[in-house]
Amino acid sequence: MSRRPLTAVLVAIAMPTFAGCAGGGAASGGTATAPSDPDRVSGTVKVLTNRTDLVQDGTMKKYAREFNKIYPKVTVAFEGITDYEGEVKIRMNTENYGDVLLIPSVIAKGDYPKFFAPLGATGEMAKKYRFTDKTDVGGKTYGIANFGTAGGFVYNKALWKKAGIGDWPTTPERFLDDLKAIKEKTGATPYYTNFKDGWPLTTPWTNGIGSVSCDAKAADALATSHRPWAAGSDLHVIDTLLHDIVHEGLSEKDPATTNWERSKVLLAKGEVSSMLLGSWAVNQLRDAATKAGENPDDIGFMPFPTQKDGHFCATLLSDYQQAVNVHSEHKEAARAWIDWFTEKSGFTDKEGSVSALRAKGMPDTLKPYLDNDVRLIERSEAETALVNAIDNASEIGLTKQDYRQKLIDIARGAQRGTLQGYFSELDERWADAAETAGS
Repeated sequence: MSRRPLTAVLVAIAMPTFAGCAGGGAASGGTATAPSDPDRVSGTVKVLTNRTDLVQDGTMKKYAREFNKIYPKVTVAFEGITDYEGEVKIRMNTENYGDVLLIPSVIAKGDYPKFFAPLGATGEMAKKYRFTDKTDVGGKTYGIANFGTAGGFVYNKALWKKAGIGDWPTTPERFLDDLKAIKEKTGATPYYTNFKDGWPLTTPWTNGIGSVSCDAKAADALATSHRPWAAGSDLHVIDTLLHDIVHEGLSEKDPATTNWERSKVLLAKGEVSSMLLGSWAVNQLRDAATKAGENPDDIGFMPFPTQKDGHFCATLLSDYQQAVNVHSEHKEAARAWIDWFTEKSGFTDKEGSVSALRAKGMPDTLKPYLDNDVRLIERSEAETALVNAIDNASEIGLTKQDYRQKLIDIARGAQRGTLQGYFSELDERWADAAETAGS
């Protein structure tokens, strides 16, 4: 079973507030310091993970055995949780939520010190790690990225070639024209929304904020914007493209019957041409192609169809962040696991993901971007807390499926309304919420 990462579920620019959770009482304090002498580190640490597949197939135990070659006195136990967000947020009403865990998106950034031990000063951490501003609170970093991912479309190169398309589309209009050519010349479904599963309508599309404008601070700008869906804005371009794909009949016929696992096989076999996901999905689609008896090299990756000054841009974003339970009795051992897993395990190489380590280069999955001078934008999250507050107050849910499912329903005529009318409604709700949130 393939588990999707946070970047296919939620993006950190709009995390809902985790109300009513006391974390089992006051924080016990103490920094989770990186150990200097492995032989002096001991204890048993429980690691909570959403990767149930890696727990079930023994992969995590293999990692632990390698870890123990350096830290022989530390015992690492794993718990894979299918409904990670739902179950962990309940556990965090107590002090018993593992020693190492992936920070649930439901926790407001400002509450991190209540639940997690600081890992170090952000100024120093940022020299070594990418994405530190995601968990920076008061100058301290509370999590290290599990991995990073770049936004873009996974597509079947052989199918696009069959339709006579050689170059990446540089505008949304060109992209739509290419999808029409695929439909006319191959009979394949040009685009697959994964409407029923929902999550492919959330983060993959919202991650485009910054890619369109090639602006690392585009998400921060939502904190002061009263019209995020105004013509020319990132969200206007992003959501207009999704609407038009559906409105032009270029997506699956019945959105209510989509299936994520099946969609990978459909794309691998050339029955579907493209899906907006992220670089994390490339290896999963290649694996699906191999299992289906297809050529994994047919799986390609292209940036969002817009350019700035003649260049494509793609946001580079963090997945879940690994953190240490502030109540853990073995913080040093917990930090040892996080550091080893980040630096020595080889996990990101195997997954084809971007390492949190700045010294480590980009993965092979991003070779098409590097070869074609796509600019990777590490998006700022300095205003996450305020954007979070506005999004919650507006009840839009930038990282929830509802508002884009409504967008698709409007596009296919299942709900009344127009695209511009819907954008006006969203802008009005955002503006009202910005006033109450203090923007």
